[in-house]
Amino acid sequence: MKYDYLVVGAGLFGATFAQQAKEAGKTVLVIDKRDHIAGNVYTKEVGKIHVHEYGAHIFHTNNHNVWEYLQRFATFNRFTNSPVANYKGELYSLPFNMYTFNQMWGVTTPEEAAAKIEEQKQQAGITDPKNLEEQAISLVGRDIFEKLIKGYTEKQWGRDCKDLPAFIIKRLPVRFTFDNNYFNALYQGIPVGGYTKMVANMLAGIDIELNANYLEDRHKWDAMADKVIYTGPIDGFYDYKLGCLEYRSVRFETEILDMANFQGNAAVNYTDRETPYTRIIEHKWFEFGKDEEGREIPKTIISKEYSWEWKQGDEPYYPVNDEANSALYQQYKDMADRETKVKFGGRLGEYKYYDMDAVVASALEFSEKELS
Repeated sequence: MKYDYLVVGAGLFGATFAQQAKEAGKTVLVIDKRDHIAGNVYTKEVGKIHVHEYGAHIFHTNNHNVWEYLQRFATFNRFTNSPVANYKGELYSLPFNMYTFNQMWGVTTPEEAAAKIEEQKQQAGITDPKNLEEQAISLVGRDIFEKLIKGYTEKQWGRDCKDLPAFIIKRLPVRFTFDNNYFNALYQGIPVGGYTKMVANMLAGIDIELNANYLEDRHKWDAMADKVIYTGPIDGFYDYKLGCLEYRSVRFETEILDMANFQGNAAVNYTDRETPYTRIIEHKWFEFGKDEEGREIPKTIISKEYSWEWKQGDEPYYPVNDEANSALYQQYKDMADRETKVKFGGRLGEYKYYDMDAVVASALEFSEKELS
């Protein structure tokens, strides 16, 4: 059978385009090199707990169209992301808010908190932040930078904060209220039944082949469709002929524990440099510790996250969007723009860090142009 479209990658971008193409009357084949659909939002049910296999994914958006679109395929719970920072046993509320400032300095009013930050900013003599360290200090002061940002960020990126660009942290949430909802978004939650169930609903009625590596047999797959939507790494598509784009990758150590509650929160960040992992996720709290029938789950599952430098064969997570990598990506993009049969999209195809809602929005916009 020959299809109108071959979609390479069953993550959010690929699933959204495939669903839209089918709805437009096109024939579609979706392939993925993994043994499952849903890409990095894949959730696996273990003992009635939906484990986020590739790290915590909490959906949040202000985009009404995206929210309405996904409501067709999932019901979202009311989960609110309120992580906790652990610095050598001291616990702080995230994002930075009045609870954090009270815990750090004992201040009780927004005026006192703002004055403390301004005092530390003046002491540092920063007027035009040149790197992440200076940007962070100018936003929240040196105390919070040293305890809650420096170690975590250096573990995450594998670089000194002075060697990281300021823009990485410019959108850091800082609130002079007692609001500890990390995402200041109108819509927020986790799909009931997990993300895999949602993506399966999106791909209902569409042909899917798993354990299928497009790059290993490109001619075979290309012959099966008139057009190809490729959501894999753009440099991999061109066999890295111009060099490898850089990423940070993440390794997970997951344990099933014979206890009902390990840390009392879905996410705890370990912000000191000495603790080797960046955070611990306790998956059951994404769904309030209950199964789909509303019963308490007697065990728990945790995942420790370790960040390290990506190499070929690892799963790429976070693009390193510095000047050199951005220039290299532009060269690959110039090549991609000249393709006639293949079009590129998604986090890896565009070498871009995307929140989930932005991936779906991008795929919907792309679909409208491609299918009209």
